[in-house]
Amino acid sequence: MTSWKRLAAMATGLALALLLGAPHARAQAASRFMGSITAINGDTITVKPTQGDERQVEVPSTTQLKRIEPGQISLSAAVDMKFSELAVGDRVLVNLDPNATGSTPQALRVIAIKQEDVAKRQQEETEAWQRGVGGLVKSVDASGGAIQVTTGAGPTLKTITVQTTPKTALERYAPASVSFADARPAPITAIQPGDQLRARGTKNADGTEITADAVVSGSFRNISGTILSIDTAGSSVVVKDLITKKPVTVHVTPQAQMRRLPERMAQMIATRLKGMAAGSANGGAPAQGERPAYGAPGGSRGNGDLQQVLSRAPAIQLSDLQKGEAVMLVSTQGASDVTAITLLAGVEPLLEAPASQDLLSNWSMNSSAPEDAAQ
Repeated sequence: MTSWKRLAAMATGLALALLLGAPHARAQAASRFMGSITAINGDTITVKPTQGDERQVEVPSTTQLKRIEPGQISLSAAVDMKFSELAVGDRVLVNLDPNATGSTPQALRVIAIKQEDVAKRQQEETEAWQRGVGGLVKSVDASGGAIQVTTGAGPTLKTITVQTTPKTALERYAPASVSFADARPAPITAIQPGDQLRARGTKNADGTEITADAVVSGSFRNISGTILSIDTAGSSVVVKDLITKKPVTVHVTPQAQMRRLPERMAQMIATRLKGMAAGSANGGAPAQGERPAYGAPGGSRGNGDLQQVLSRAPAIQLSDLQKGEAVMLVSTQGASDVTAITLLAGVEPLLEAPASQDLLSNWSMNSSAPEDAAQ
């Protein structure tokens, strides 16, 4: 999701639908096309349509030029703009002049969505998702519209109520896809315990509840195991699942998040997870010999900081993996053939900490806004 192309396409698609709404306009659909500006030369723009080859269009001074914001559903919100304000990368809807006689088609009207407006909307969307919550579904009250989600790991595990309303946009990842662009509307009844979920909206004062304006969910698989083989050309690895003891072919797409924990970092995370568990058993006191976590005052930080630590781990490529090393991953569902969403190497110390798999599950949704959570 990319997913942000989906946003721009949706916005221009809405404008297109408005322009082509009338029967007469539909009859003239061939004289209109939509795409992105790839070049501007004098009063001529080159546009790469959503489908097909590039097209050159003259934009004379008589052309009606309008600018519309992403997400607008009415052309009444469009404002006048100058030709000089058009730029490469802008999305445009071009209405050709049927009476033009020159060798190059002329535009009767151009409606533009500025590239910087799309970028601004992208940033706003990203920040909104980051301010939201993400985790594993604990329970679903479909009739009441409430979803309980657990976030964190070990003693830091907490439950957050995601309250939905009839206005909440509910989407669900496609079964074999890790792309947010492939997510489709789905009822709350499609959400099941164990699913990963991400919600954005308004939180209450103590952060235990969020009234969601958008929710995306999906069923994914957690795998911990050792690498049996690596097929760099085929972009896949075969992992022996430590739970099922069976081999699983893992396809690694360019959208997959791949990182390697440095040895010291992995040991610190494992020590913290095991130490917090021991501390919880002792009424919350730190385990003897436990180090303060990552320089935090008093040695205390929330699970969100662990997520940040994972996100700061060095990124790797498929070719950096080694046969025989341990990995943890979140993938699409599947018994013997899956697609990776998140793959973490250098995890040998973490495999001894039972809470570590839940930590990775949450990270795969929290580390980026859905497009892709998970792209």
